Formats: sequence, structure tokens, C-alpha cells
Amino acid sequence: MPGWGSTTMLVGRERELTALRRFVAESSVVGGALLVVGEAGVGKTALLNAATADAATVGVRVLHAGGVEFEAEVTFAGLHQLLAPLTAEIATLPALQRHAIEVTLGLADGSPADPLTLVNAVIGLLVQAGRDGPMLLAIDDLQWLDRASATVLATLARRLTGYRIGLLGVLRAGEVSVFQGAGLPEFAVGALEDAAAAELLDAAFPDLPPRDASQVLTEAEGNPLALIELPTREEPGATDPGESRTPVGRRLRLHFARTIDALPPETREQLLLTALDGSGDVFPVVSLAGLEPAERARLVRIHPVTHGVQFRHPLMRSAVVERATEDERRRAHLLLADRHPADSQRRAWHLAEAATGPDEAIAMLLEQAALTAKGRGDPVGAIELLLRAAELSPAPEDNSRRAMFATYLGADVTGDLTVPQLLTRGAVVGEGRSVAAAVAAAAYLVNGGGDVDTVHRLLMSALRSVRAPIAEWDAPLLEIVYVLNANCSFGSRADLVADYRAAVARLGLEPPAGLRLLGATFLEPARLALPELPALDSAIEAIDAQTDHANAVRLGIAALYVDRLAGCRGALERVLDHGRAGGAIASAIKAFALLSFDGLLSGEWERALRLADEGLVITAQHHYRLLGGFLQYDQAMVAAARGDRELVQRVTDELVGWAAPNRVGFVLQLAAHARSVAALGDGDYETAYRHALDVCSPSTVPAFKPAALWVLFDLVEAAVRAGRTDEARTHATDIDASGVAGISPRLALITAGASALVSDDDGFRDAYRRALATPDAGRWPFLQARIELAYGERLRRAKHTTDARAVLTQALTTFERLGAEPWASRARTELRASGLALDRAGDGAAADLTPQQREIAELAAAGLSNRQIGEKLFLSPRTVGAHLYQVFPKLGVTSRAGLRDALADRAAR
Repeated sequence: MPGWGSTTMLVGRERELTALRRFVAESSVVGGALLVVGEAGVGKTALLNAATADAATVGVRVLHAGGVEFEAEVTFAGLHQLLAPLTAEIATLPALQRHAIEVTLGLADGSPADPLTLVNAVIGLLVQAGRDGPMLLAIDDLQWLDRASATVLATLARRLTGYRIGLLGVLRAGEVSVFQGAGLPEFAVGALEDAAAAELLDAAFPDLPPRDASQVLTEAEGNPLALIELPTREEPGATDPGESRTPVGRRLRLHFARTIDALPPETREQLLLTALDGSGDVFPVVSLAGLEPAERARLVRIHPVTHGVQFRHPLMRSAVVERATEDERRRAHLLLADRHPADSQRRAWHLAEAATGPDEAIAMLLEQAALTAKGRGDPVGAIELLLRAAELSPAPEDNSRRAMFATYLGADVTGDLTVPQLLTRGAVVGEGRSVAAAVAAAAYLVNGGGDVDTVHRLLMSALRSVRAPIAEWDAPLLEIVYVLNANCSFGSRADLVADYRAAVARLGLEPPAGLRLLGATFLEPARLALPELPALDSAIEAIDAQTDHANAVRLGIAALYVDRLAGCRGALERVLDHGRAGGAIASAIKAFALLSFDGLLSGEWERALRLADEGLVITAQHHYRLLGGFLQYDQAMVAAARGDRELVQRVTDELVGWAAPNRVGFVLQLAAHARSVAALGDGDYETAYRHALDVCSPSTVPAFKPAALWVLFDLVEAAVRAGRTDEARTHATDIDASGVAGISPRLALITAGASALVSDDDGFRDAYRRALATPDAGRWPFLQARIELAYGERLRRAKHTTDARAVLTQALTTFERLGAEPWASRARTELRASGLALDRAGDGAAADLTPQQREIAELAAAGLSNRQIGEKLFLSPRTVGAHLYQVFPKLGVTSRAGLRDALADRAAR
């Protein structure tokens, strides 16, 4: 009978083979990736083998790897398997790339590389290994790859174009996998057609009686593995009652179980070792002679040269493990543990699987492996290892500590706010709770938008239970202080901040660098940030070396109020990719919020809205209300600037509705800011001032309300335009005296702009020129344009008409590019008042429709709804509405009904 990977057994798969050969040929020239997706036993592995055999015959170098169901918890096991043949090439890489791969694969000690560096290093290695020709990465059972490897390979797969490297992966349909959300091309493999199924069965079993053949064809349902395996039962016609109604996969497992049970005990033992090891290597405890009966039974194949062992199908591997007793599995794991170094994750995992009860030594190994996995960018694996360590902890306090730390990581890193049942374990409720229990409960409450004071009491109670001074920071204690820091910022009250400072001081240790930065730049930036900025800048310069997603996000948070997010963009985008692939989801949500806000301030409003929309979908799925509130703020601020008062009102009402009873002052300030900007756009300056004052009080720059740094200019402008001249001057003086101008160019621009707003008639020109000459002022286009508008207004009133026109035209151009129609309308009014002739549509040359606006207008004139236009142009309905809001006054119409005639009239001119 032909071998299982041969093309002679691929009956009825001409279409599939043609597609895979085409992919191999194309990827050999331009690179690329393809996922082969189908049910168990449908022939995916056979197609993969056929494709790789064909590739090898035409000079493509093939690297093989495969996920193994029983070692999916071992970090980077799959990547190690794939790159193992390239040991010689690793040594030829540049130092940085070599170090990244060697540390990842456990070949060297050192700090793990960040994900982008690792992916680049792997690409560099593959290019080096394929310098004499193309390469193909053939990866079976992607759904069982460890998550760390899967994340790296999913990222790698999207970057192979242009490298003459192909990735051909096999993925079982219906299984959860990182690759499902990776956006890679897929090729579906289904059941065989009836004629092909009959041909395959006849080729494999030409002497099978017609009646038995008909029964097998019915039972197999076009599944090739079933067609080849089911007829080998001793009595094909003697099917158990009801078995024919059992799903194909289950029937195959039953068949393999019978085959395994018929093997000698020594062979079953060797098969079990091979199945649980997963490497396919032959090692001292495995006997080739003992495996020969399994090879004759067609369960495994032993390579004639390397003597590596390959299971014919994952279902066979699963059946071997399922048929073993608990004692047999434990003995096998103990033997396998001895294969690995004392401090390795594989050894810890095998020992844990062999444990018969609580064992602190194994629990400690698992905990250390968890911290290593987290540091290497695998928080999901870290949580699984911590939970297993908790199960094996003899002491209740260690059990609770490890379980709660795992729960905290789930809430703060991986997006798991749906398992509050763990929070009822041990001393989680009431006073005197453990640090680990408190940090888990607090992370759950904070991220869910819970009551700030409740969280504060919970954390302070836990910290008071710590015997101080402490000898050193441990992970749960450090995390609880991080959560307390965040909660104080969200509460935005002086008493909370004072408690935080006292609690940290009581512990008697110098805070780590990251915590110290957050305590200054995130908690009280106006008062404490300036001396810490050199350290923050140095940390941001090194952010690309940060592999721990939580720490990368913390650096982004430290940069938030001091306007250094631009330096964190690359690292935060990598966190997004990791979260999109199912990894550090909570960290990714924070990255969405940070990057969206960065787009808001930098004038990249479409990018900000796209990120906010995507992030809000994830926050809703995972119940992260607090972070969702920040993303809604970004939406509301763009809507406020563009004049969409209805959206601003709806979003801010929702924010206030849950933030007020939970005393989340930070979110209340965000809502007040959006309302202030919306009122400014409407010309309701008294209301704008009142809302801005809700944030900037009791002083203009309150130390414990960092969000005030975003509202300062709005406060002064609203006061000036509301006729509150004395209050405006007081606020501008306070801003200048606070020293915030030294924190960033944006705050320097705000300080100078506020001073210009309140300057007297003799000195206003110099004041505005100084403001607009602020270095990097163009990085904040909306703010810069508002200062230009105010300057142009003063110039026109002072009869400096020519200068006014120049400044106002600059402002108008920016407002129209941003879609900030209320401000653009004000600039047009000032330009008309300066004597500049505008056409009847009210826009002049500077306000012609952009190509996108013209396309949207034409589609709207044709009768398409905002949603239909958005689907056609890949925009959100809200963005379409904002564009139409700008288009109507430009065309001199007030509704969609007049668009067609206005467009036709403009075309005729």
C-alpha cells in the first residue's frame, strides 16, 4: 500500500494540489503565506507533505514544524522546532539578531528581545539560510503551536513578501488559534466527492467486498483518513450498534484505540513517551525496537536515516495518550523531565504533569517559568503556569498568592475580566486580604470601571498588612502599587494621592524606575514631571528592547501627559498586533487608547477614530469600561471639533452616567473637556468656560488632576471670549507660573498661546509671534490653528488687514483639512470681514472640496446612506457624516436633497 504522504494516495485532490503548487512557485519568487484549513482527517497533512516534496524537487529548502497538543504550554517550543536545523546559520548572524534568537531558543542567557526584533531576527536567519535559493516553512497543526511561537510566526507570515520565503501552514477548522485573526490567505479543504472517495477506497482496498465498501463509504463521509483506516478493522461489517451515527473523528479514535490496545506493553510505553515528548527525536529512554510493532501497525513512521519518529496523524497521538492510565502518564513525564535542564520550562511542565499531589518545589519551578514566559512576551502562557503552580502549592497562602497573581495578569494584561469566580477564593473579601488577592480584585474592579474609593480601601488595607520595611520588591507587591497608582490617577483627588505617597514611603524601598516615572509623569505631572523627563526620555529610547507588553504600555502611560507618545508608537503598535492575535488583549486595549489619543493631539483624526472604533469593539467584548471611556473621549473630542454636538452629548452623558456614581474623576474630566470644546465651537463661551473650570479647579493647574494639562488653552480661550478678562489673565498667569512650559513643546505652545490671548493691544503681535514660533508647534495642528485664528482676529480688528488674511488663511487650511467646520466657518467670516472676496458657496479657493469629500458628496447625491458610503469607501458612518457636515456649507446647501444640483452647477462652472 502506498505511503501516507505520497501523491499517489491524493485521489480527487487535483484542485488542491494545483493551488498549493502555485503557492509554492509564487512564494519562491515573491514570498507569502497560505493557511490550509479543514476538518480532522481530511488530508491537510498529506497535501502539506505533497507540496513540500514537490518544493524540494525544484530546489526549495523546506523547514518543518508542527504543533503538538500536549506541549502547547511550553513557550517557543514550535519556534525552536522550526529553527533547530539552522544552528550553523544562527552563528553567522549580526550580534543583535543572533542574541535575540539564542536567548529565545534557550541557547544563551540574557534579556529577551522585543517581538519586532525577534521577528526581524528570524527573517534575517531565514534569508541567510536561503541565500542560495528560496525557502518554505511547512507547519502542521498550527492550532496546537504554543502561543508565543504562534504569535511570532503569525507576525512573520505577514512580512514575508519580497523575501522568497513562503509559509504554508495547516490549521484544523473550528479550533481556536492565533492564526484565525491574523488576516492571512486561507485555502479550504473539504470532504472528497463521492466518486473520488470510491476511487481512493478501491485503490487502498481492492479486495474489499462491495457491501463492506458501501458501508465504509457511508461511514467515512468523504474523509480520506477514515476511508483508509476504517476498513482495517478485523470485521468491517461488525460495526457496533449506533457507531455508524458517531462522528467520523470519534470513530477514528475508537479504531486507533483498538489498534493501540493490541500492541505489546513495551511498545505502548515507547509510543506514550514519543507522544508526550512531541519533538519527534529518538532519545535514550525510547527504544526503536520497541516502536517497530507500532510502525507495522501504521501508527508511526520511523525515518530510515535520522530515526526520528512521526505519528501518522494527530488523532493517533491523541489516542495513545488517552489510552494510557494516569500512572503510565506520570511515569512517562518523570522520564521526560530528566531530559531537560533543571531550570527549564519543559522540565517544570513535565514534573507538574507527573505530580501526584501538592509539591512546593515543583510549584516554585512553575512560578519561575511563568515569570520567564511573561518577560518573553507570553502572558497567556504565564497565567497557565501560575494557575498550575497554585494547584500544586501545599500552603494555602502560596496557593492564593499564585492564583490571584494569575487572575491579576488576566485582568491587567490578557483581557480576562470574565472570571471573577477566582476572586472568591481564600481571603479575597474583607479586611486583611493578601496582597495577591487584593491586586487581583482591584485589577478586576479598576478595569471594569468600579468605585474608586472601594478599590482604594482594598489596596491600602492590603498594603498595611505588609510588614515594613520590606527586603525587596516581589511581583505581586509591585503590581499592587502600580494598580494603586493608576486608581489614584483615575480618582484625581488630593487625598488619594497623599495616601499613595505615604504607602510607598512606608515600604522603605526605593521604587523601581518604572514606578517612579509613573508616580511623577502620570500621577502629578504638573508638579513632579520635570526632573524625571531625562530618565523617561532614556527609557523611551530603549522601548524597542521591551519584551514585556505590560511594561511597554506603562512607558506609554508615563509619556501620556508629557507629550512623548510619538516615541512609543512602534512599541505600542506591536502590542496591538499581539492583542489582535489573541495575546495581551488588555495591554492592547491600553495601547489602542494611547495611540488614539496620540492621533487626536497630532491632528491624525481619521487614524484616531479608526483606532477608537476598533478598540471599543474589544473593550465591549471584554468589559473594559474604563478604557472604553478613554476611547469614547477621543471620539467625542473629534466630534466636538467638527461640530457634531449630538454625538458629543450622547457620549458624554454615557460617560458621566457611570463615572459619577463610581467617583471616577478622570472620566468626568474627559466628559467636561469634550463638552467645553463643543461649546466653544458653538460660540457658547460661558458654558465652555464652566465646563473647562470643572477640570481646572481648585487652581488653574491642579497637581492631582493631570487631565487639566489638556484643557488649559480651552479654559483661557473660553474666558477671553466670554468677556471674563480678569479670570483669563489670572489663569494665564497661573499657567506660566506653574512651569509646565518646560515639560513639552505642546505645553510651551499652550503657555505662550494663553499669554497671547490676554495680551494688551500694544504687545499682542509680539506675544502671538512668540507663541507661533514655539519649536515643533506644527505637531499640534488644531491647537496651532486656533492660536492663528485668534491672532488673525486681533490683527483684523487692529486694521492689519494684509497680515490678518495671511494668518487666517493658514488657520482655515488646517481647519478644513481636519474637518473642524465650526472653526473653519469662523475663519471664513473673519476673512470676509477682512475684505477677501469669497464665492457664493462661501468657501473660496481655499475651501474647494477635497477628492474624498467630492466622492462622498456624489455618492450621497446618488441616494446612498452614510453606512453604504462608509462600506464602499472603508470609512465609518460617523466619519461620512462629518464630511457631509463640511460639504453642505461649501456647496451652499443645507441637506442631501440639494447635493445633485449643487454638484452639477459646480461642474458647469
